[in-house]
Amino acid sequence: MIDHTGIAVADFEKAKAFYDAAFATLGASLLFMVPPEFTGGVKVGGYGRERPQFWLHENAENAPGRHYAFSAPTRAAVDAFYVAAMAAGGKDNGGPGLRPHYHPNYYGAFVFDPDGNNVEAVCHTPE
Repeated sequence: MIDHTGIAVADFEKAKAFYDAAFATLGASLLFMVPPEFTGGVKVGGYGRERPQFWLHENAENAPGRHYAFSAPTRAAVDAFYVAAMAAGGKDNGGPGLRPHYHPNYYGAFVFDPDGNNVEAVCHTPE
């Protein structure tokens, strides 16, 4: 249903380092940087697997508190996402594990990114 979405980040390079590490575990990467002549010099980049679907744009007046959940192909990928995100400066908001109160096979991990957004990797397979 959602084609793409994005968030504002206070420090683009810090956010980029975090998302580069976290998304690598999910098979996603920075696919496109918008040329600065189209953004007035503001850094804007899009992450995805096949096309940009999650965008970061530099903005000192961002507001934390958003929640984004990204699909993981396996529970091991959820575990790897959590480890990489924490090592890249994330803050724990719920380590990898089953969340049966959401769904019997809901396996997720939650991390706050450098701007305070709640970022999650989730797998819905039984193993």
